[in-house]
Amino acid sequence: MYYTKDTILYLNGKFIKAVDAHTDLYSQTLHYGFGVFEGIRAYQSMNGVKIFKAFEHYERLRRSCALVNIPFPYETEELIQITYQLLRKNNLTDAYIRPLVYCGPNMQLTTPKDIFLMISAWEWGKYHGDKLLKLCVSSYQRPNPNSLQLEAKVTGHYVNSILATSEAKVRGFDEALMLDMHGHVAEAPGANFFMEKNGVLYTPSTGHILPGITRQTVMNICRELDIPVIEKTITLEELEGADSAFLCGTAAEITGIESIDAKPFRKLWFESLGATVQEAYKCQVLEKSFSYVII
Repeated sequence: MYYTKDTILYLNGKFIKAVDAHTDLYSQTLHYGFGVFEGIRAYQSMNGVKIFKAFEHYERLRRSCALVNIPFPYETEELIQITYQLLRKNNLTDAYIRPLVYCGPNMQLTTPKDIFLMISAWEWGKYHGDKLLKLCVSSYQRPNPNSLQLEAKVTGHYVNSILATSEAKVRGFDEALMLDMHGHVAEAPGANFFMEKNGVLYTPSTGHILPGITRQTVMNICRELDIPVIEKTITLEELEGADSAFLCGTAAEITGIESIDAKPFRKLWFESLGATVQEAYKCQVLEKSFSYVII
């Protein structure tokens, strides 16, 4: 699904075939989940192949490393150019891009000395497809922000996400909605959350969430379209009174939610503010004007 015998990836300064790549089984990342990564998308835009928010994503990769004390010698512009080369070598236009910073062999719980960089890319549609999602409130909470660097995209953090999504699917839902340690709405396992109420969009405040790049893009779109958007603590009671809701993320893009815990929202999706944002987001990643999007 992710590579063939001809797929090229970038590994430690070289472009090599994915089938020839290997790693050390004593890697600190493999044993302890101590590494960082990014999820990035490229699109065949009106102006050629463009990596969406490339600078922001690679800056966050650098920041993630800094937050958990992983040495990282690469510059952002260098990483962007490497990624465009990777897309060309694999003849990819619309693609998902996965940079991964991983550590060398180290069985101690200490800062690594050796780090490695892998960048891969493959064709991948929207993470949840185009259907409206049925969510459930998860029994798994987001971690206490005082226990981890939640602003960093650390590989080990996503055990929490895997458990939540897996539980949701066993229960017959498409995805989970996670609460924070205080019982307030936080985010989905791999996407940020927005809800609509009385013509205003609300999204959970930072602290217990990963402040996503797509989340910020959505807020920017709202400002351009004069859609009120507020960051605040959201209770379950407030969620029950919402008119509509959606998830957003690089992999998920903008995905509408049909129901939470089998309770459907009042508004039809195509009448919601989320649907308007979804259309504007499509225009932005394709570098098309969304001036025709009217609310």
